[in-house]
Amino acid sequence: MAAHYSYDPDKLQEWGKDRMRFELGDIMTEGGVTTCALCDEEYLALIPEKLYTGRQWKKAKLACLESIFRRFSYEPDTKVDPLSLSLGERAKLWQEEYEKLKDDLKKGAAAPEAINLLAGNGIGGHHAPPYFYAGMMSTEESEGNDI
Repeated sequence: MAAHYSYDPDKLQEWGKDRMRFELGDIMTEGGVTTCALCDEEYLALIPEKLYTGRQWKKAKLACLESIFRRFSYEPDTKVDPLSLSLGERAKLWQEEYEKLKDDLKKGAAAPEAINLLAGNGIGGHHAPPYFYAGMMSTEESEGNDI
């Protein structure tokens, strides 16, 4: 099966391969395998058909970045007289983008305000008792032992 390489900027509003190509800068499709990081079929395999949240899009983007940097990591640096090709640098750039997005996804979605409420700091400077406290799972029957 032959790989296909296409990019349609009119489809950037859709959560699909064209938007992913745009966000990753992989839009020079005229050269096919020599200018593109992934083919259309690879993008379609890594992007879910239905996306329900921006977090799912980030996970799909993370999978694309991982595939790209692992593919490029096997390319050696070459030097022939005055010409030198540092292909390892290309893999390093993709890996850095992968690591940044991975760290962003690890941070989670907890709002600082929610954390302050759980810590008992309250809203607007009003101090309320903490929501969680030591022994909150104890009952009279357990005589102070947590369940």
